[in-house]
Amino acid sequence: MNRKILIIVENLPVPFDGRVWKEACALHENGYEVSVLSPRVKGYTQKYELLDGVHIYRHPMPKEGNTPLGYLWEYGWAFLWEFLYSWWIFFTRGFQVIQGCNPPDNIFLVALPFKLFGVKYIFDHHDANPELYHSKYERKDIFYKSQVWLEKLTFACSDVAMTTNESYKSIAVGRGGLDPKDVFVVRNGPDLNTFKPVPSVPALKYGKPYLVGYVGTMSIQEGLDILVDVAQHLKNQGRLDVHFTCVGGGPGLAGLRQMVKDKGLEDTVNFTGRVPDQQLLDVLSTADVCVNPDRPCEMNDISTMIKIMEYMALGKPIVQFDLKEGRVSADEASLYCGHDDLIGSFAEKILWLLERPEERERMGAIGRKRVEERLAWEYSVENLLAAYERAFAKRKRQMIPLDSRVGTQASEASASLNQGTFHS
Repeated sequence: MNRKILIIVENLPVPFDGRVWKEACALHENGYEVSVLSPRVKGYTQKYELLDGVHIYRHPMPKEGNTPLGYLWEYGWAFLWEFLYSWWIFFTRGFQVIQGCNPPDNIFLVALPFKLFGVKYIFDHHDANPELYHSKYERKDIFYKSQVWLEKLTFACSDVAMTTNESYKSIAVGRGGLDPKDVFVVRNGPDLNTFKPVPSVPALKYGKPYLVGYVGTMSIQEGLDILVDVAQHLKNQGRLDVHFTCVGGGPGLAGLRQMVKDKGLEDTVNFTGRVPDQQLLDVLSTADVCVNPDRPCEMNDISTMIKIMEYMALGKPIVQFDLKEGRVSADEASLYCGHDDLIGSFAEKILWLLERPEERERMGAIGRKRVEERLAWEYSVENLLAAYERAFAKRKRQMIPLDSRVGTQASEASASLNQGTFHS
């Protein structure tokens, strides 16, 4: 029987969502027939395409939300299309497993009716949504409680879970009540075949000796407002020799650009928005230091950020706040700032590295080696495949025909009876 699966991801289109795309390609390369359902947004407007053997379907999507009510509208609209598309894919292509990639944590509702047909559900746990909500709004209101409730239901309906690190595995086992045997850590590392250093481009330093690089989503918990304040702090100190370039998109991008303008930092900070991979590699390969200003909070403490491994893959030293999973990833490839003086501490660590080229070289080499030997995507594929083997093994046990099981049990009972009579 062909192994057919459907992956549903809501917050980013595929193949732009690097983790989901790597998962889909790895599964296809290992014999699975893979369909992916993701949103249709600017730059990814085809309703269907076959790319590298993966069937990609894209559903309509409203404007990205940036408030609780905005998220509710966005997720509700997306849920309707995911539900309709999933049934259409089921009847036209078929699938035995659905993989739901959060956020949000309501995708299990799309998968729930298919359980009547023996379809198994794998929860790909990207974000701890209760902590994510709290980091954005700093309150535990009805919307926060709904995130807790949805997370519990998601784990309750999951046959297997994949997590990005051990902290998230602890959530799946402790808060989610899953058997540790059903939880697989699938870290999100860079693919070293495609994500590798390129020659630096001096023009990207905007005529300055030093470039500080950042890549990631532009939203509240990413701490980009802190980074803008760090740039202002350095400029106020008379350090006009440092430029900051931030690559990526998100709901906070417009506000951050306005912040740069209001602070008079157009000559010091620029936000590129989403750019092609080659331009991203140009920026980060040119950078002298790369940064992760993720705001200290519970969400960021337990989450693994792909940008850390990407910086390390390019051999770049890192400055970030002292957070649990950040240390697990970067170890000695990063300097770590305290949580008391966020702006001053971060600025001090950047300057310390910029003034010590030998130390930058040493830390960059450590990071590159960690990725090559432990953290690249290739080391995650084994656990990805093991998670699917677990799901299909559960499905196989469930799909044993009832009459076969009854017949087997009757035969065993008869044999036992005969054996007992003989011995008597």
